[in-house]
Amino acid sequence: MAIITLTTDFGEKDPFAGAVKGAIYSELDSVRIVDISHSVSPFHITEAAYIIQNAYKNFPEGSIHIVGIDSELTPETNHIAVKLDGHYFICANNGIISLITKDIVPTEMVQINIHNRITTNFTVLDVFVQAACHIARGGTLGVIGKPLTQIKTLTGIQPVVNKSQKQIIGNVLYIDNYGNVVSNITRKLFEEVGKGRAYRIEARGTELTKIYNTYSEAINFGIEKSRREEEGKKLAVFNSGNYIELAIYKSNPSTVGSASSLLGLTIRDAITINFED
Repeated sequence: MAIITLTTDFGEKDPFAGAVKGAIYSELDSVRIVDISHSVSPFHITEAAYIIQNAYKNFPEGSIHIVGIDSELTPETNHIAVKLDGHYFICANNGIISLITKDIVPTEMVQINIHNRITTNFTVLDVFVQAACHIARGGTLGVIGKPLTQIKTLTGIQPVVNKSQKQIIGNVLYIDNYGNVVSNITRKLFEEVGKGRAYRIEARGTELTKIYNTYSEAINFGIEKSRREEEGKKLAVFNSGNYIELAIYKSNPSTVGSASSLLGLTIRDAITINFED
């Protein structure tokens, strides 16, 4: 059974997510629909890319991923279908695929050209659903689009390494449900530049000198609980996507606060790593 996933900024209040699912089932009832997220911040391409990038690999190859973020067809933004890493992605050519594919080369890309066969004012409901169901039936990309050799890329959101290789300047890429702050600095980049040197992470006056592999690794469970530095402890961790993340142990944005609120960090804010000689 084919799998179609949905990642959108529709939210849960409006009828859009349900309407897309209904349209898919009306077109093809022998399919499984999985919601990755409908809570992406409106039109937030980098946030959506982070979510889908860290979710799609857990699905079986051949899965079809509809990404409905800033997807309106305009003279400057067309629609594309991309085969990448054994998966299919259907989205607007607004730069989101360039963020997902930064380390993986797509095996096939097409510019979707079925719009003249469909009357629509809701792209994800009509064009993206038709394209996804065509692929789910075993159809090829060449039937729904013309070959594409280049996609729109987003620049200025990658970490910068200075010439002396002593500093990485990154930015806040994503803030999760716990208020944890995810940087765009990967473990791979950190290790390639750091080469085992001592380091200091700086973000809005906060300094950290150790990165943990899990949140609980930051807690010394060998001492009595009443004397531990536990809830509220600031820490850096390599998260499940292998990005450096700043967190507050057992944070809660609505009560005790979070890394985002307590450290005063939001999307695009700078996170810097300085390495010692």
